[in-house]
Amino acid sequence: QVQVVESGGGLVPAGGSLRLSCAASGRTFESYAMGWFRQAPGKEREFVTVITWSGRTTYYADSVKGRFTISRVNAKNTVYLQMNSLKPEDTAVYYCAARRVMSSGSYYTREADFSSWGQGTQVTVSS
Repeated sequence: QVQVVESGGGLVPAGGSLRLSCAASGRTFESYAMGWFRQAPGKEREFVTVITWSGRTTYYADSVKGRFTISRVNAKNTVYLQMNSLKPEDTAVYYCAARRVMSSGSYYTREADFSSWGQGTQVTVSS
């Protein structure tokens, strides 16, 4: 089981960019699909994006498609979320999540499918 810690959140004006990082512990990072979720004030946590173990496949929520990019460097046990053209509605606590998989092409989008979660990092986009 990996443990994950997010970093990189902050305050940014609308139209700006931020890059979040998720550092994972453990020697089997390559066996995990990694996802990002977010929770805005007064709302339920929602799926943002996921990347497969191999990094070859990614999937995005419609709300962030074309603006956000997920990537991973397995040698560094790190996943990144590059967020561009940020909007006030992107304001939320962003969570990194991990799910061990048996196939390099497997990925998941449901919160319940992920077993390891970070504490979250706050992203605030001002209008």
